Amino acid sequence: MTLKLPLFSVNGVLGAAISPLDRGFAYGDGVFETCRIHRGKIPLWSFHLDRLLQGAMRLGIPVAIDLLEEYRDQLLIQGQAEIQNAGVLKIILTRGVGGRGYKMPDEVQPTYCLGLYSGADLHSKQYLEGVRLRVCNHRLARNSLLAGMKHLNRLEYILARNEWCDEVDEGLLLDTEGQVIEATVSNLFAVVDGCLITPDLTYAGVSGIMRRLIIEQLAPALKLQTRVEHIDLNIVSAADELFLCNSVFGVWPVKALLLESPLNLALGPVTLAVQVSLERYLQP
Repeated sequence: MTLKLPLFSVNGVLGAAISPLDRGFAYGDGVFETCRIHRGKIPLWSFHLDRLLQGAMRLGIPVAIDLLEEYRDQLLIQGQAEIQNAGVLKIILTRGVGGRGYKMPDEVQPTYCLGLYSGADLHSKQYLEGVRLRVCNHRLARNSLLAGMKHLNRLEYILARNEWCDEVDEGLLLDTEGQVIEATVSNLFAVVDGCLITPDLTYAGVSGIMRRLIIEQLAPALKLQTRVEHIDLNIVSAADELFLCNSVFGVWPVKALLLESPLNLALGPVTLAVQVSLERYLQP
């Protein structure tokens, strides 16, 4: 029997709950991945698994890959009728149950919490027409020990997202040194003289899966040069094109950057080429 979404499993048990003593619940002690399901498959699974493993290794959380993939497949089968066209799989990996206090337990039994959600078609209004991007007042802290990782503490992003309602689509985040880092749920690319430039994430931000795909595969296939470097708002505001990327929604062109003097941007040919390359990549 196929069940209605959303569906959740904890350590392979459908409908189970997280313990109040779980360190992910109590302290944000863990990592997570949010994966787009495209035509019943997760085309970027290897990238998601690699980032999950890297983050878990940095935090010292052991991962049983075969068990994780077993739990994943069980959930996908349960919701298969609902995700034939699009869906979202969220994986939360925590250090598991532990006592009160920050000290890590001597023996770690990780918690695997998986959620299956309905998804939207890739060709959303934002994908086709572009988005309005504001600059958030909140600044990201610089911390090279956590930078790049998709850990469970999202308070900075929650505070930034709370700065606006629905008049814009996304918020651009700078760090405490004034460097552009990313948006609240996506990474940023600027097109300057035909070159793709994306912010350096050594000290803050999340190394996105779609960002990696573009750098390693889509841009080289299009013969586009890509540079990862420190950039500020002056570079962003002078760009020929801007786009945001995320493994769930794909590539969103930026049609307006809301500075003191709003900057209107055309839906440019480089962004369109990246979108087309992504769609080809997603074909079964």
